[in-house]
Amino acid sequence: MCLVVRLRRDLNGLTGLETMAWVPAESAVEELMPRLLPVDPCDLTESFDPSAPPRTPQEYLRRVQIEAAQCPDVVVAQIDPKRLKRKQSVNVSLSGCQPAPEGYSPTLQWQQQQVAQFSVVRQSVNRHRGHWKSQQLDSNVTMIGFPPLLSIVSRMNQATVTSVLEYLSNWFGERDFTPELGRWLYALLACLEKPLLPEAHSLIRQLARRCSEVRLLVDSKDDERVPALNLLICLVSRYFDQRDLADEPS
Repeated sequence: MCLVVRLRRDLNGLTGLETMAWVPAESAVEELMPRLLPVDPCDLTESFDPSAPPRTPQEYLRRVQIEAAQCPDVVVAQIDPKRLKRKQSVNVSLSGCQPAPEGYSPTLQWQQQQVAQFSVVRQSVNRHRGHWKSQQLDSNVTMIGFPPLLSIVSRMNQATVTSVLEYLSNWFGERDFTPELGRWLYALLACLEKPLLPEAHSLIRQLARRCSEVRLLVDSKDDERVPALNLLICLVSRYFDQRDLADEPS
């Protein structure tokens, strides 16, 4: 048996406890944790052996009822305080970009200029999105290898932009950087809406890290890939507010 009480409340708030009734413990547990599916008592034969594997649905349900009845209503864990460390810490690994080699990092002015220009491009995409969606798209422009024309990327919804960005990021993770890939990545970033969805947030961070890794492998700072890689890292870090990935100004 257990005593069931109820908090008494009036206009001034809680005023005390009100005794309800003495009820069986099983009923009290049933009130606190109601059954998801009601199960009627199982009518089994006298030969039922709860230790044997169930042969029918009724025997299975009866075994569940028996096991549930044997479980205590309250379980207390026995914890040894000596085993707990006084100073507990959680190590969180934030994987950032690889630092740029000497002479490869762009200036802060250059990064600010790229962000401003990128903002203008995004405004232009949004301005023309409605126009291109109303035009019929030539089936020839959907061929693989076609450049990211405004008539193509402006038709993409956010789910498509994210899917294509994921595909190209995974492709880039196993291959070298090319100008064609850079154009597509730039166009997709221009179509990516803010605030970012969680999956898009993860993808652009992955992209920036990969750009920094490829930049380490470039032999010369005069290589045409360096400005393109710097640009993608700059947009991810400074336009999309992933500041921990930003290059330190040269």
